[in-house]
Amino acid sequence: MGWMQDETGLDKCAANFVALTPLSHLARARHVFADRTAVIYGDHRVSYAQYYDRCTRLASALAGMGIGPGDVVATLIPNTPAQAEAHFGVPACGGVLNTINTRLDVNTVAYIFDHGCAKALLVDTQFIDLAEAACAAMKGTAPQIIEVPDPVAGFPATGRYPAYEDVLAGADAAFPWQMPQDEWESLALNYTSGTTGRPKGVVYHHRGAYLMTMGTVISWRMVLHPVYMQIVPLFHCNGWNHTWMMPLIGGTLVCCRDVTATAIYDAIADEKVTHFGGAPIVLNMLVNAPEDQRRSFDHVVEVFTAGAPPAPATLGKIEKLGFNVTQVYGLTETYGHVTECLWRGQDWDTLDAPARAAIKARQGVAMPMMDHITVTDSTLEQVPMDGSVQGEIMIRGNAVMKGYLKNPEATREAFAGGYFHSGDLAVQHADGYIQIADRAKDIIISGGENISSVEVEGVLMGHPDVNLAAVVAKPDDKWGEVPCAFVELKPGAKGDEAALIAFTRETLAGFKTPKRIIFQELPKTSTGKIQKFELRKHAAEVD
Repeated sequence: MGWMQDETGLDKCAANFVALTPLSHLARARHVFADRTAVIYGDHRVSYAQYYDRCTRLASALAGMGIGPGDVVATLIPNTPAQAEAHFGVPACGGVLNTINTRLDVNTVAYIFDHGCAKALLVDTQFIDLAEAACAAMKGTAPQIIEVPDPVAGFPATGRYPAYEDVLAGADAAFPWQMPQDEWESLALNYTSGTTGRPKGVVYHHRGAYLMTMGTVISWRMVLHPVYMQIVPLFHCNGWNHTWMMPLIGGTLVCCRDVTATAIYDAIADEKVTHFGGAPIVLNMLVNAPEDQRRSFDHVVEVFTAGAPPAPATLGKIEKLGFNVTQVYGLTETYGHVTECLWRGQDWDTLDAPARAAIKARQGVAMPMMDHITVTDSTLEQVPMDGSVQGEIMIRGNAVMKGYLKNPEATREAFAGGYFHSGDLAVQHADGYIQIADRAKDIIISGGENISSVEVEGVLMGHPDVNLAAVVAKPDDKWGEVPCAFVELKPGAKGDEAALIAFTRETLAGFKTPKRIIFQELPKTSTGKIQKFELRKHAAEVD
């Protein structure tokens, strides 16, 4: 199909077919944007020519350590220049990049080292103790270590391992990049959170990451030379692939090691940050920051937010501060975001603030690099697009993982029926826009009625005293389960359980209102997601 009757001599060759890879963006940028600022981290400022040189030297150094095609190089690094450079330097020597969550426990890190067969490790000095303990707990051969000190942040070199800058200085600046011959070659290895068992290794290919960068530029309406602040941890879906994307459009990457309201406002005011991505907790931080942590700025900052759906109340407030928020959605298995709440201009511009915020809380439609994303029932039939019937979000497209490393059974299950099964429950509106109802495991079933924790959380977040809210199922003798809310209050606010329950009753049906409200700081992952599995344990123990 699609072939002409005679295509003699019309073959793929070096001139007309090159494997897609995000490495090509930096290879091009070193010439096209040679003198433009590529990376900023405090006083560290490098041009694209220098950025390419540093990544090349890293590739050379790794090759000198015996890293070759298909070998895994792990990192335990926050959002600093070395972590960004690893995204190019590791695959440039043929290696596969495995960025590891710096907040994981020793045994989980050891498991990841073993499972991924890491041959080398770049580790920030802050996490040297974690790395050493994990190496000691491994069953296999420990990776070779390169230490990445950060004296400015208070983490000078220990002297126990080769230091990153010394390694780069001694490497070959003329090292030839090992570009993939097949775009299906593995680029990165990421691990799922593992909240229900051992984390699974998610394998990315070069094609998917390349198309993610192209699709994101379109969806985010980007033009040349944005200033992007890396708030999303680079160990989380490789920072949604945004570090690979910046050289495509000559953008400047502003590294953010410690995510605080002060750091974000300062970067926006001083570095003129135009874009950043972050979980809803980051939006909440900005909305609730005291005046002495804020800075004024005179441009609109474009924000991608993903994770738990942000409360409409938060979206309504942050817009007034100069941020234009677009809700996106995705998973580790999809390289990060694959849907967007694409704004329908004149159709929605005239809506009042609450209606606009409610629409912005939707996860939206498929981004350009995807083939089809929809909501189906258990038989893979399309659910009615009426905004009320729930089903599972199903995903198909180029930005879907190759599969789970060394786990063919889980891979087959995830891809059953020709779609990736997200495990997220959602409704679909008449215009095709998807809106998450809940993770399948987070639905509360009370007396046979399904209760969306997201819906209850959205109402709680509308209260002026509430900073964050999470709702989980609490076992109940009569109803099986009832909603139990955990609430983090704003500074100075005092918790009144009865009053807050009464507040929810003004909006929600009685069976949906929380039966208990517990005031405490909410446990969070390094990416700002609330750890509901911890709250479920607590709820089960509460009278």
